[in-house]
Amino acid sequence: MENNTHSQETSDFGANLFNYRRRKSRDMMIGSLSMGGDAPIRVQSMTTADTLDVPLTVAESVRMIEAGCELVRITAPSKKEAEALNEIANSLRALGHDVPLVADIHFTPNAAEVAADYVEKIRVNPGNYADKKKFEELTYSDATYADELKRIESRFTPLVLKCKALGRAMRIGTNHGSLSDRILGRYGDTPMGMVESALEFLRICRQHDYHDVVISMKASNPQVMVQAYRLLVSHMDQEGMDYPLHLGVTEAGDGEDGRIKSAVGIGTLLEDGLGDTVRVSLTEAPEAEMPVARKLVERYEGRKNLEDIPAVPLSFDPFSYQRRATHEVANIGQRHVPVVVHDLSNQPITPARLFGCGYRYSVPLDKWNLDDFACDFIYAGDQTVDFELPGTLGVIQNADVFAGGTRHFPLWDAHAWTTAPSTARIEAAIHFVKVERCHLTDAFIDWVNSQNNVVLVLTTSHAHAMASLRAMCMRLDEAKCRVPVVFHRHPEVTETETYQLHAATDLGGPLLDGFGDGIWLGGTDVPLQWRNSTAFGILQATRTRISKTEYISCPSCGRTLFDLQETTAKIREVTSHLKGVKIGIMGCIVNGPGEMADADYGYVGTGPGKITLYKEKEVIQRNVPEAEAVEALVELIRTHGDWVEPVIASH
Repeated sequence: MENNTHSQETSDFGANLFNYRRRKSRDMMIGSLSMGGDAPIRVQSMTTADTLDVPLTVAESVRMIEAGCELVRITAPSKKEAEALNEIANSLRALGHDVPLVADIHFTPNAAEVAADYVEKIRVNPGNYADKKKFEELTYSDATYADELKRIESRFTPLVLKCKALGRAMRIGTNHGSLSDRILGRYGDTPMGMVESALEFLRICRQHDYHDVVISMKASNPQVMVQAYRLLVSHMDQEGMDYPLHLGVTEAGDGEDGRIKSAVGIGTLLEDGLGDTVRVSLTEAPEAEMPVARKLVERYEGRKNLEDIPAVPLSFDPFSYQRRATHEVANIGQRHVPVVVHDLSNQPITPARLFGCGYRYSVPLDKWNLDDFACDFIYAGDQTVDFELPGTLGVIQNADVFAGGTRHFPLWDAHAWTTAPSTARIEAAIHFVKVERCHLTDAFIDWVNSQNNVVLVLTTSHAHAMASLRAMCMRLDEAKCRVPVVFHRHPEVTETETYQLHAATDLGGPLLDGFGDGIWLGGTDVPLQWRNSTAFGILQATRTRISKTEYISCPSCGRTLFDLQETTAKIREVTSHLKGVKIGIMGCIVNGPGEMADADYGYVGTGPGKITLYKEKEVIQRNVPEAEAVEALVELIRTHGDWVEPVIASH
C-alpha cells in the first residue's frame, strides 16, 4: 500500500497517530454538565418507554441515572411528546435528579421548538429534519441545490435562535441510513455525504453565532462510522471548527455482537483521541448500556505520560478501506481472510479441548464436526499434538521443540530467528516469528524480506496498543516489506466483558485501517470459548471475515411498536445459521428503511401489531400481522435464494 506515504505525527483527521492525545474541542455546557474541552468523556443513553407514559419514562430515566447515565435522551416525535417533556423534567427534578435531558427529534421542527422550552439539549437528524427522505433518485442542479439549502435554512433557523436565546445545546446527528435524497443524489451513500449533511446545518448555526453544538456521524457498519468521523474532523479543521463529538455505532444489536461492534467503532476513535461523549446502542434495557460505555471510556481517564511510539510514514487512507498488500504464506496473507490463533499451551491438549475453539469430536462416529467459528491454528507451546488433526487446523510449537510433522509449525522469537543457522532449521511451510516494535530494525526487516515462508506475529504491551500495532505495520510498509502479519494481544484484564471490549478496541482499529492477516488473543485465564467468539466477532464487526448472520437491530425507544428484545431473539432463533446474511430489525418507520441501509432484509414496525418486510430498501409486504411476521420473513429470505436449512450437528 503506497498511498499517503508522508511522514507526520498528526494525521489528516486531527489525531496523533503515535502518542495518545485527546482532541481539544470547545468547552460547552449542557445544563449543569460540562462537555468537551478538559471535561471527562461523558456517557449517555436513551429511554425506551412511551414518552406519553410519564411515570414509566421517569422510572426508566431514574434507573439509567443510577446506572451512571450523564445525559438522558427521550424521543419527541410530535408536539404531544414534546409537551410531555415538561412533566418528565419536573418529576425528575422533584426526585433530586438534575441530569440534562435531550429531546430526540426526527421529522417535526415544531416539536423541536416546543421541546426547547423544557430540556437542556435538542437532537436533530439533518437527513430528516427540514429535508426530504422518500428514497427517490433526484438530480439537483447547482441552482436547485442552493434553493433547497435556503429552504432548510428558513426551517432550521428558528430552532437555532431559540436554543441560543434559552442557552440550550444541540446535537446535529447524521445517520448513514437516513441521508436525504438531495445528499444521496450528490454524494451517494458515503461518509462524505454524512459529513456534508452535518456541515450544512453547522454553517447555519455559525451564521447566527450559535456554537453550543455536538456532532455525531453514526452508522451500523463500524468501518463507515469510523471513516465518517475522521472525515468530519478533517473538514471541521479546514473550516476552523472545534465542536465536540458524540460517538456511537447505531443499531449495534444485542449481546456479544452489539458489544464487540460498538467497541470496534467507538474504541478505534477513542484510541485516536476523538470523542467527547459516548452512547452504546444495544437492543437491551437502556441501563445495560451504561457499564459497557463506562468500560470503553475509563481506559482514557488516566492515560498520559506513555512511552513515545516512534513516528513512521502514514501508509493507509484513513477515509477509505484498502487491505494492506502482502505476499501469500500457505493460507495466510494476500487473498486469504484473516486467520484465528488460540493459545492452548497451559493444559494438555486433547480432542475435547478443541471444543472451545470450534471443533467437536464424535467418539461413536470417529468424526470431527467443524462449526463456523473453527479457529485456524492452535498454539501448543512445548507440546506435540499426537492425535489426528481435524480439517485444516494447524499447530504452532515453540521452535526449540519443533521436530516437523504434519501441519505443525515453529514459533521463533526475533533474536532466535536471526541468529539460528539456516541449516539448523527444520523445514516448515510457515515459520512464525514473534516480534515487538523494537525488533523492526532495517537489518531485521532485510532478513525477513529474504525469506518466503515467514509470518510475523506482532505483539505489544504498550497501553496505546492499537496505535502500536498500526505503527508496526506502517514501519513494514516504509521498508517495502510485504510479509503477512498476525496481531497478538493479551489484554491485561480477566473480567470477560472488559476483556472483550479491550480486545475489540485494540485489534479492531488496525483491521479497520486495512492491516492484519490474523489475530491471536492471549489470556488463558479467560475461557477459550469466550476468546474464540470474541476473535470471530472482531473479524465480523470489521467486515474482514464473515462467519455468521449479522443483525442490525435498533436499541428501542418510545416510538417502538413491538418488543424489540423478544422479537430479535425469535428472529435469531430461526436465522442465526444464515452465514453472511444481514437482517435489520427496526422498531418503527423512523428507524426503518433508512437505518438498516446496510441490511439484506428488513423487519420494521409500521403500526400496532403490524410489520412491514423489506428486501434491502424495497418494501415487499406491508402490514403483516406480528404473529405471522417471523415466518413471513423466513419465507421472504427463502424466496430470494438466501435460505439454507440449518445443519443439526452430530455428537
